[in-house]
Amino acid sequence: MPLPPTFTTAPNVARMYDYFLGGKENFAADRAMAEKVLRLVPQVRTYARLNREFLVRATLFLAGEAGITQFVDIGSGLPTQRNVHEVAQQIAPGARVVYVDNDPMVLVHARALLATDAQTRVADADLRKPSSIVGHREVLNLIDWSKPVAVLLVAVLHSITDTDDPRRIIGELCAAMAPGSYLVISHVEQRPELVRAADLYRNANAPVVPRTAEEIAALLSGLDLVEPGLVRLPLWRPRELEMWPEELDAPLLGAVGRVASTRTGGG
Repeated sequence: MPLPPTFTTAPNVARMYDYFLGGKENFAADRAMAEKVLRLVPQVRTYARLNREFLVRATLFLAGEAGITQFVDIGSGLPTQRNVHEVAQQIAPGARVVYVDNDPMVLVHARALLATDAQTRVADADLRKPSSIVGHREVLNLIDWSKPVAVLLVAVLHSITDTDDPRRIIGELCAAMAPGSYLVISHVEQRPELVRAADLYRNANAPVVPRTAEEIAALLSGLDLVEPGLVRLPLWRPRELEMWPEELDAPLLGAVGRVASTRTGGG
């Protein structure tokens, strides 16, 4: 299928995130928009790194202490260092991972660099339609929804508008997950400078919707949060004892929640 004419000329959220992480899979339009964001929020590169480190720590917890061997990483973005299957399989060699995205460039790179063995797959599906993920052929090839699974929504829910109803999305995902499953989220917190930066994303392929801590907590209603609960990303089970003040004050919240036998508040 030919790519649309705007593929390289319109800013792309995944490629901008790649640029913030120091990657090379981005185009001039992505870099130009990313630099505008950096002028408003110079700490964005730090925020991107903190988000990736949280993903690694959460995966280590899930594959280790929680004993999870099935992972669905939704909105996985472009491959980078320490991807979910690499982290999980270093603890649980039999861990199975499906990466889900609907960005054409992400899918091309993920299939080439991530889906390299029988335990890793890539699925083209849209988070706004949870049933398209739960029932996707590539997902069902590896994931048994009747057994505990970890669903990762890292740095993706703030690309879901209120119109698309993130609580509904989480509710539908959790309804498909067996008791003892886990949901991982990270989300941008609402601050004046981030609201201004979010306005720039109106020209990108996906929005950014900062939310208050209370709004983010509401998304997790009905889940049993793993200690320390919903906190700033550097404070979720940190491995480093010393952190820079700008890291501790990062406007990024994250949590890992356990799915009980029933869940309320799903929208």
